[in-house]
Formats: sequence, C-alpha cells, structure tokens
Amino acid sequence: MSEHRRKPSQPQNGGRAAARRAAQQRPGRGATAGHDVPTTSPSGPHAEPPAQASRAAARRAARRGTAGRGRGAGNAARGSGRPDKRLINYPRSDRDGWKRFVPSWKFVSGTALGFFAVIVAGTGLGIAMVNTPDPNKAAQAQNNVFYWADGSQMVATGGSMNRQIVPISSIPRSMRDAVIAAENESFDTDKGVDPMGIARAVYNMASGGSTQGGSTITQQYVKNTYLDSDQTLKRKVTELFIAIKLGVSEEKDTVLAGYLNTAYYGRDAYGIQAAARAYFGKDSQELNPAECAFLASVLKGPNLYNPDGGIGPAATPALNEDRARKRWAWVLDREVEVGRMDKAERAKYKDADFPPRVESEQARGMTGQIGYLVDTAKAYVMKTKGITAEQMARGGYRIKTTFQKPKVDALAKAVEDTRNGFIDEKKRPDTDTFVQFGAASVDVKTGALVALYGGPGWDQKYFSNNANTSGVPVGSTWKPYVLAAAMEYGTQNSKGRGISADSKYQANDLTVINNREGKPLRDASGNPFKQKNESPTAFGYVTLNEAMEKSINVPFAQLVFDVGHDKVREVAKATGLLEESLNPNNDASFALGTSTPSAIRMADSYATFAASGTHHEPYSVIEVDKDGEKLPGFEPPKAQRAMDSSIADNITKVLENVVENGTGTKAKKLGRPAAGKTGTTDFNKSAWFVGYTPELSTSVTLFRTDPNSAGKELISMNGVGDIPSIHGGDIPAAIWTEYMREALKGTPVKDFPEAEDIGVTADASGAPSPTPSAVAPSPSASPSMQPSPTPSGRPSPSKSGKPCKPWELYCDPEPTSSTSGGTTGGLIGGGDGGSSGSPSPTNTAKPGRPGSSTAGTFTAPE
Repeated sequence: MSEHRRKPSQPQNGGRAAARRAAQQRPGRGATAGHDVPTTSPSGPHAEPPAQASRAAARRAARRGTAGRGRGAGNAARGSGRPDKRLINYPRSDRDGWKRFVPSWKFVSGTALGFFAVIVAGTGLGIAMVNTPDPNKAAQAQNNVFYWADGSQMVATGGSMNRQIVPISSIPRSMRDAVIAAENESFDTDKGVDPMGIARAVYNMASGGSTQGGSTITQQYVKNTYLDSDQTLKRKVTELFIAIKLGVSEEKDTVLAGYLNTAYYGRDAYGIQAAARAYFGKDSQELNPAECAFLASVLKGPNLYNPDGGIGPAATPALNEDRARKRWAWVLDREVEVGRMDKAERAKYKDADFPPRVESEQARGMTGQIGYLVDTAKAYVMKTKGITAEQMARGGYRIKTTFQKPKVDALAKAVEDTRNGFIDEKKRPDTDTFVQFGAASVDVKTGALVALYGGPGWDQKYFSNNANTSGVPVGSTWKPYVLAAAMEYGTQNSKGRGISADSKYQANDLTVINNREGKPLRDASGNPFKQKNESPTAFGYVTLNEAMEKSINVPFAQLVFDVGHDKVREVAKATGLLEESLNPNNDASFALGTSTPSAIRMADSYATFAASGTHHEPYSVIEVDKDGEKLPGFEPPKAQRAMDSSIADNITKVLENVVENGTGTKAKKLGRPAAGKTGTTDFNKSAWFVGYTPELSTSVTLFRTDPNSAGKELISMNGVGDIPSIHGGDIPAAIWTEYMREALKGTPVKDFPEAEDIGVTADASGAPSPTPSAVAPSPSASPSMQPSPTPSGRPSPSKSGKPCKPWELYCDPEPTSSTSGGTTGGLIGGGDGGSSGSPSPTNTAKPGRPGSSTAGTFTAPE
C-alpha cells in the first residue's frame, strides 16, 4: 500500500478509545498516573500532535459534565471555570448578566479611598511647590509710554512711583473692618478659601445674578500678585494652592496687609498708602472711618466706583458718583451688621458726610492736552484688547498714537487765543465762569484722530475730556442727517423716490407741524404744536438748500416726519454716531439736534460726507507693544460704505453753501473749499461748528457747565463775553477757521467732488405749483433776499479794513460783506444768522455715478 494511502500513526495511549475513556471519567475524580495520562508533552522536531476526539464524543462528555453530581459542579456552572487573575475584578467575573456591572462594596470603598488619597497627595504636592506672594514685587509695575504719530515720545505714565508698601500698623482698624465687612466676613476664621462662597458665586452665575463674591481676601491678594492676570485654569489652580498655603501658614494680619498694599483703587493708585494720598492727600494711618469706607467701596471696581469716572458709557462721573455714594453707605451699614462698628458710630455719618476728595495727582506730568490724549488712547487700547483698568495701570505698554503734535498744538492755540480774548471771569464772573471748549479733528481718508482739545488741562485740575463728552446737544448740526435721509429714502410726497435739496417746504415761524398721518402734532395742552424759528421772518416756502443755509427750523421739523425718524437714525449711525447718543423720541425737536454725540464722533461722522459716503471708525492708536511683543488688532479700521457717493456729495454741496452764503461765513476766511454746519441750542446752552475740507474734518463745541456740580447741568451762555447770545457761527466757527488754517498749511488746495443731480423735487403739501409760462420768483425770494437787521445789543460790523482777531466776533474787514444777523430759535437748534438769496435750482441731467438716481421734478398733491 502506498504511503499516501496509509493511515496516520496514533500516539501512544491515544486514539478514539482514549478519548472515550476520558469522557467516561466521573466528574470530580482525578486521573491517576499511568492511567492514560501522558506524563510529558510530545516535543522535538518529529513529535506528532495529540489526536482529537470526535465531535460526538465531545458532546457526550459535555452533557455528562453538566449533569454531574455534587456542589462543585453547580459552582462551576455559575462561574467561569477558571480563577480571575485581574487586579480589579470589574466587571465581576463571578456574576452573570447585569449583576456583573454592580460594583462590590470593596470596590466602591477602595475607589473612594484611592481618589481621596490622590487628591490629598496632589494638594500637598501643589502647596509644597508654590511660593507665597511678595507684595514688594507686586508693587514693581512698569511705566506705560505713549508716543506721537511720528514716533517721538509723548509721556511716560504710571510706574512704581505711586506704590508704597506699609505695615499693618499703618493701616487703621477702621480700614481693616470696612474691607472685611464688605469683602470677606469670614476672613478671621476661614483657611484661605471659602467653599460656601464659591458655591454661592457659582449659583449666582448660573441663575444670572452677580458674578462676584466667590473669592476670599486671601484669594484676591494672591490674584493681585499675578501681574499678567491671565484667565487660565493653570493660574486659577495655582492661586487656589497659594491661598490654601497662606491660610494655614500666615498670620491674618500679614495676609490682610498684603491685600490692602497690592489692591488697585483707581487714580493709578496701587496700595492703601497710594490711595490715601491720591484721594485724600494724607497718609494711610490718618484716614477716618468715612474715608476708609469710601476706599473699601472703590475696591469693588474703580472703573465704576471712582467718582472721577471711568471707561465706557456706564462709567460717567455722575453715574460713578451715585454708585460710590450708595456703596459707601452700604459698607458702613454692613460694618454694623457684622459687628465691626457700633450703631452710635454709624449714626455720625450722614449722606452729607460723603468724604470730599482732593484733585487727582494723575495730573503730574500731564500738562496741556497730554492728559486727554493719554486718556483717549488708553480707552481705545482697553476696548480693542479687552484690557481692564487694573491691567493697564500695571504698565508695560508702549503705545503709538495717531495724534500729530503740530496739529494738537495748533488746535490748543486756536482755543486759547479765543478764550483769552473772549472770556474774562474776573470782570464778568456771573456770565463768564464755567465756559467750556471742546474740539476734535479727524483725517478724512483714514478716520485717524489727529488732534483734540479736551479742556484747560489736567494740570489745571480739569479732568473731564470735553472732546469726548456726552450730554451736550448738537443743535442744527443735526439737520444734514435729516436731509441725507430724505435724499436716500424719500418722503411721503415723493412716492418712495429720494428727493433733492430743491424741494420746497413751508418755513414761516410758528408753523403747525403734521405727523406722518397728516394730522397736527399736539403740545402738552392738547393744542396744535407750532414750531418756532430763530426769527419771525415770513420766509414762506423755501428750498431745503435755503433752509439749511439759514438754518431755519420749521422745514426740518416737518421733513423728519415726512421721512421717518428711524430712517434718520439709520443714516446717522451709518456715519459713525453711536446709538446711545441719539434722542430716542419721535418728536419735532429730534430734527433740530437734541441728540448728544461727542465732538470726536461728530468730526468723524462729517468726515463720511467729505469722503463721498465712505465711513472710517475713529481710532487713536497705531501700534501697541507689551513687554517687547507687538499686540495684534491695531490696524486701521476698514472702510465701510455708509451712503451712496452722490448723496454724500450733494450734502457737501449744500454745506458748502452754508459756508459761502449762510450761517457759517466766518469759515470762508480759510481760503480753500470748505463745507460745514452751525448749531446753537435752546436757551443758548451750547454752540457748535462742524466742518470739513477734503483732508480734515473738525468739530468745535462751546458750552457752559460747572464741572464740580453733581449733575453737571448745562447753563445758558447768554451774556458770555458781554454778547447777548452765542452762536455756532461765531466763536466755534472762528476757532475752527484758525485751527484749520494752521493744520492745512502747506497742503495743496483740493476741490470736493462735483455733486450730481439726484432725486426728485418733492415739495411739501401746500406748496404752490410751479407756473410753466414764466419763471416766477419764489414766495420766499423777497424776504430772504433782504439782510436781517443787526439785533439790538450786538456791535456793528467793523469797517476799518484791519485784520480781524478770532475773538472779534462781528469784525468784517471787507466793506462789501453782509452782516450776520438773527438769533437761535425754535425749541432747539435754531439758525445762526446770515442771509442771501437762494441759488437758482439747476437740472443738468448729467448721468449719475453708480447708485445715484435720475434727477426730476415731482410736485406733491395738495
């Protein structure tokens, strides 16, 4: 028989018979040596594998095994049949189904004990590795250095000169009590952290309540020593470890002194000693309980509780003063509540005892306009990068601004020259005190803020920045936004088409104003509301161009209803005005300038007209380095299209006419193309001139308020400078002209873009229909061509032919020039004098640029 037909050889004691004998063994009996159990495994290169039992034999053996007798058999059926050698028996091998995933009590307790051991070990290791803070190192902050646009240094501020560490013995007990009562009632007993306080803070945050209150004084002290203030998990954990270490290793007086010596109190003051000097001009040990309660109040947040004011619309001096007073009273009450002040002691301090402060020492080195420039640049950096006032005060920043020193000096000189020749507080104390000037100048092409005038200077104890002030109504400088909205959106009389400045509106004094439904507005008494002009002249129907030229109130009070107040707001916001500065009321005075944008925003907004409808957000910083590293985000803001170029250019054309023939004729002395608008408010409380050339846009405001008054209410300027009434076309226009002449010296003369004919002529209801047979004079031609007589009490124009000084308001060296006349009228925003004939309307039918509309005529139905 051949090899491949031969059966394979069987191992000794193997084969099927052996399998059967093994299967027939009773369960629980072990095989004895020599009975069919091999003592060694086959090995070697020639070893043969053991034979396998047949499937039938295997099944029989399995059935016999499961049916075996004895307790051991039952246990084997439930278990795995082999011992579990895992370190952690989970899921459990000795259970079936879902029970395998139910942990045993040994597993649960072991896991908890192990986790606790890891936490304890990790905490101990963390505490051992961290160092306790050093208040002396925390006080060693750097200067912030500010540079002019050309790279030369403007000023270095801050630094370690305003920081001094004092021992606990130099900190009054009343200061310690006030801070503990307000910040951390359990300070004397806690171990550096307050778990319940943290839980309350988390709950408040989750429920939308206050986000503060979770940190103890110890934790705040630790946070103060980290100059970078990075909001990272690593830093938070490190702070927690240090706080725990301090809580168990340091005396409470040491921790409290460290906190009070490193905390930020505002006015660039770090530490209690610096704060005592900055606010009260005394050393810390001399503070009384009322002053201590004040400083404890400021610690809640200097930006919002320093009565000087802070950064942002919610941090005005008035709002901060109110918050500080309420917080001061609460701190005193809280001291009584927690047993750190007697009721009798608390009763000594009434609301009238709110501690007076000395003038800020921040004025040191901040002469002239430097303080206002630094303040403006700091605010821009903080807003752009989300930097807090505390972080900024710690220093290390190198800030290059957009301010050009020659232009800043020219603007300051223009204001001061006028002030010195116009204001005499000693001679006329009842009228000439508290007169304030503010101004700002913006590069038309970029939006860069090149100059501003914020006030007499920090060194003169005047800290409010008049260039960035709010609350001063802009008067008739608002009227261009009403006209621009009419050109863009049209009126109810134009069937949705934009209108031209040649549209006629009723201009007579005390004309009844109708709402959008054509029904008369009602005054407080329920009678039809009649809008007042600055003079009783019977103008009749005039074009909107002439109404702007003479700053007549009635046409714009009606136009705002025909256009819609919201449309005007949209135009104003598109040009850069902030929504919070706009009057929210839909009344007639909205069209006449009851909104209160700052001088900076007004200059930037008018720059949009100068740039043919392209808007650039105003900015004051070009570059910022922090500790030698350049920070991103300070590129010039990108240009945005605010309105069609044809609309902007037509507004410019109308405002050029204001300078050439209307209330802004003083600006003609600039000697180059200029456009602008005057504005004067009700009761002569403010006066504005906002104007521009193709290169620069500048706004100048004049108002009167007591900077030390609680509400800083505006006061009438009637009689200031021995002048019955101040107008935007007088002092503000003179300052504007003097500054612009110097700022543009050496700059080539450039014309504005030629304005295209746009819109339809949509006259207001009631306007006479045009007569096709002959060119009839406008109903307003006769009165409007007559120059207004000089009001009584105002000096006659000079005919000497000598050069006029800026403060000589009515000097006219040209005998042929017409005098300016009239006074501000209306509820707000009246005209500023001046008169001339209305220019003849033209219709060249030239093709417009993209977005412009075809010119035409549309007479509203009667």
